[in-house]
Amino acid sequence: MRIVFCGVGAIGSTAAVLCRNLEATLVFIDFDRVESKNLLAQAFVKPSVGKNKAEALKLQLLNLHGVKAESFGVRVTRDNVAALCGSADLLVDCFDNQASRVLLSDFARTAGKPLVHGALAADGTFGLVRWDERFIPDAEDTQGQATCEGGAHLPLIGQLGATLARVVQDFVKHGARRDAMVSLVAVTPTAQ
Repeated sequence: MRIVFCGVGAIGSTAAVLCRNLEATLVFIDFDRVESKNLLAQAFVKPSVGKNKAEALKLQLLNLHGVKAESFGVRVTRDNVAALCGSADLLVDCFDNQASRVLLSDFARTAGKPLVHGALAADGTFGLVRWDERFIPDAEDTQGQATCEGGAHLPLIGQLGATLARVVQDFVKHGARRDAMVSLVAVTPTAQ
């Protein structure tokens, strides 16, 4: 099983760390670099500041947990999506923008790849874990709008990341495709 995490910021890094015990090859794709402010809401350690997020997460899993992973420190585009994601047995969308989500969804549907999305409302009131056939990405209020900065939503990010990791685990182990809505008061299964 090859699980490709597309975007390893707040949601992606949290979920990926919680998937470290799966019998699978974990692959991380993210073009961005770790900044000091990311340490407030993302699963990175201080020595990772300045490093590419995908590479930093790969190194952390190896150094802290002995888990070998793969990383690609690039932006996913129409020109490289097939090369980056074509060998995936499961795609996990943790992008923070509509354009990237749509690109990944279009690829997954064309290639017949299972794709699960993890998404957080910009105001931090709820999160979703939803399989592609039932997911419609919202447009950002403003392009590049940050949804996970400053650590204010860390408890919800933790719940959402854990829920996404459990959905990935259930897919790997049982082929189940469960959706969930996550808030600070409940995690509610919404489809099966």
